[in-house]
Amino acid sequence: MDNQRFDREREFHDKWASAAELPDPRHVNEALTSPELRYIHRHLSPVKGKKVLDLGCGLGEASVYFAMCGADTTSIDLSPEMLRATDKLAEKNGVRVTTHLAAAEDLKLKKDQLFDIIYVGNLFHHVDVAATVKMLMPHLKPDGILASWDPVAYNPVINVYRRMAMDVRTVDEHPLKSKDIREITKSFAKADVKFFWLTTLALFLIMAFVQGRNPNKVRYWKAVVDESDKWAWLYRPLAAIDGLLLSLLPPLKWLCWNVVIIARHPKQASQNV
Repeated sequence: MDNQRFDREREFHDKWASAAELPDPRHVNEALTSPELRYIHRHLSPVKGKKVLDLGCGLGEASVYFAMCGADTTSIDLSPEMLRATDKLAEKNGVRVTTHLAAAEDLKLKKDQLFDIIYVGNLFHHVDVAATVKMLMPHLKPDGILASWDPVAYNPVINVYRRMAMDVRTVDEHPLKSKDIREITKSFAKADVKFFWLTTLALFLIMAFVQGRNPNKVRYWKAVVDESDKWAWLYRPLAAIDGLLLSLLPPLKWLCWNVVIIARHPKQASQNV
């Protein structure tokens, strides 16, 4: 792994965690404006009794939600402050998770640590995709599932926003291209790939041009989830339009903001079961 990149990412996320308020795990994962997470949880449910690895756990909203649903959850992050926040969030919500300090490309897990589900939320665009997938595969059970979501690289309007919002991003981020998606899915016998946020991106345009929110002070993607109820009147009809457009004109998927991958039956899963 690139040690300079490691240090930059750790410093950025330590600073973020130190200043952030603890999220509401149930709201973040179930909000109307969290379509990616709702889709993932619908396809993973039930998780009770399953061993789940949350890679790049951040503030712990996914880890704690999995634990609240009965999963045996291990949370990995390269940021010590993010892991402290995850522990606090778990305690606040009356559950326990196992936190583990490590980078995605160097998990430092025991060889016999196997998981039913590996969840990679908004992480692949921060790391070496091929190296991370290679690191994960030995820790998936033969019938295991990899579930991930990340931003997509191709929408020109989103790319303008990315160049503007550099204070809330790291310089090493690289939204996923089609080759990255293939790199993730090729290691599995079956993979469902679904794209989100097309006309629904109008919510972010309103934040920028109508409400005048500074993209270097407000994380739009966080605000739209926190304020989910306020945006429901617009999000619901636009989400219906997205579904229709993407079914009629599939190439439009490359102009979406995020992609979800749910990959099953790893081709080279660990045999230590």
